[in-house]
Amino acid sequence: MILALRALGVGDLLTAVPALRGLRGAFPEHRLTLAAPDWLTPLIELIGDVDRIVPVASLQPTTPLPAAEIAVNLHGSGPQSHRLLQAAQPAKLWAFANVEAGHLDGPPWQAEEHEVRRWCRLVRHYGVACDEADLTLAAPGDTPVAGATIIHPGAKSPSRRWPADRYAAVARRLSSAGHRVLITGSAAEHDLAVRVAERAGLSGAAVPGTSLGELAALVARARVVISGDTGIAHLATAYGTPSVVLFGPMSPERWGPPARPQHRTIWHGTRSEPGDSTEPGVHPALLAVEPGEVLDAAATF
Repeated sequence: MILALRALGVGDLLTAVPALRGLRGAFPEHRLTLAAPDWLTPLIELIGDVDRIVPVASLQPTTPLPAAEIAVNLHGSGPQSHRLLQAAQPAKLWAFANVEAGHLDGPPWQAEEHEVRRWCRLVRHYGVACDEADLTLAAPGDTPVAGATIIHPGAKSPSRRWPADRYAAVARRLSSAGHRVLITGSAAEHDLAVRVAERAGLSGAAVPGTSLGELAALVARARVVISGDTGIAHLATAYGTPSVVLFGPMSPERWGPPARPQHRTIWHGTRSEPGDSTEPGVHPALLAVEPGEVLDAAATF
């Protein structure tokens, strides 16, 4: 059995898809087990190459990790993640070198590396072929709404959330231009999504409640996705859906979509000067993005 660890969020999981597929191709006779949060199961099933999921959240497994011939750390640079896998006593550990964890044979960690390239480089170090462009997920279930323009104002970190009033300005203009606009978000982001919809003059029907699988189906059949640097942007990449992704503080060189004509990124570099916002904590580079830029980018699709 091959055991891979990736106990993070949506975008983190999707950037590891090429490495997981590389492992599947290199070991077709082995079971591939993924240690990851169980709420990601609908997306893991769409990867199509994972045989078993072991629930892990915040590097705390809810059940003991199984013994494996090879344990692959697709989670981080260690030492905590290394030690979690070492505790399962695999025959081999594939991971980035970490002196503190006593693991020295892996490749060096490169902090500024793109996340997709990072995990492909790791498995290549151990002789596994990896295609960095292999990001596509299987087709999800049907959605009652096809061709929608999706605006997703949330993000895990406040520094990556463009102000709600600017998202609302974009939503208002697009709705006036004939787009069917939906404002999406997780359960924790519902109030934010409602606030954006209300400021845009949209009805409550513009804020659908969706499971993770339903969100994937919406994105797969959307007209365009507009969001910050967060998981839904990676879903747009996985389905080749046109997207406009607003970056700050992280550069798209680390987390951005591949260079494809259907994806646009907006980033104003490493700005440090403060900007005006009613929502504190937003990074200055993101505050430098104006609604007109986003509308111009969306109009190219």
